[in-house]
Amino acid sequence: MKTRAFTASALLLALLALMVVFTLGTGAISVAPLDVIRTLLGNGSRMTNFAVLDLRLPRVVVAAGVGVALGLSGAVFQSLSRNPLGSPDIVGFTYGSATGALAVIVLLGGSTAAISLGAAVGGLVTALLVYLLAWQQGVRGYRLVLVGIGVSAILQSINFYLLVTASLNEAGRATVWITGSLDNRGWGEAVPLLWALAVVVPLVLAGGRWLKMLEMGDDAAQALGVPIERSRLYLLIVGTAACAIATAAAGPIAFVALVAPQLAKRLTKASGPNLLPAAWMGALLVVVADFAAQRVAGDTLLPVGAMTGAFGGVYLAWILWRFRTKAS
Repeated sequence: MKTRAFTASALLLALLALMVVFTLGTGAISVAPLDVIRTLLGNGSRMTNFAVLDLRLPRVVVAAGVGVALGLSGAVFQSLSRNPLGSPDIVGFTYGSATGALAVIVLLGGSTAAISLGAAVGGLVTALLVYLLAWQQGVRGYRLVLVGIGVSAILQSINFYLLVTASLNEAGRATVWITGSLDNRGWGEAVPLLWALAVVVPLVLAGGRWLKMLEMGDDAAQALGVPIERSRLYLLIVGTAACAIATAAAGPIAFVALVAPQLAKRLTKASGPNLLPAAWMGALLVVVADFAAQRVAGDTLLPVGAMTGAFGGVYLAWILWRFRTKAS
């Protein structure tokens, strides 16, 4: 690992740890940072145990886990497409997960576990559909992005149709979920997410060696012994799985998968997908956005997806402006 990349990763982890301690100590029951650390180490009082371990820690764990999954997913797809716009938000995989979850909510009235399963299946089916439609003697990055944008437009229409035809109760439940929210997240959501990450993250990291070579182009990668289409399909599946488990845990949180890998790459100044720095950056962004969403509107709690959408929209406009400047 290059020194700058290692330093950037260490810095991101340190900032994430500081933000977690600060978040766990802030709220109606205020807890000092040292008391937060003591509580996490098992030496807290009954009050701090309730405030930190029972009330706030599950939400922070879900926020960080979702950020890790989205950061990894965005890094995989941007590297595969060799395009900073090639994130799950843009190419439709997030919308596919949302369609699967909405179908379970509106058509089946499913439980939380069924909604999570529907989101995972929807994301994977969408990824395979985009892959097949983009296939033309192989898959090129620009085709993947263009086909994904078209599929995402269709899926958004399906999502709106499901919301319009739903009953009032189902529509309210679906609207809260589709915005992307961490409200009422407890250990029942945090523990399955951690188990899913324990499976998916090593699979994504295992494919990282192929990603760096695929970024050099198919001919160069094939000369280095990379099975082009098999490795691309594998990375597509594991990248979509990471996006799907994040969506299943918290709903479609916008733009984190787009922004996190780019910010991480600017910090590390390293070639390749920068998988781990992107994961830490994603976790930091979601934790910070959730903290801001809980406090920016006073007593009103905003969904974290609304906050990341506002930040991400500004970032997307900046990327497009840079592309236009370079082109001219």
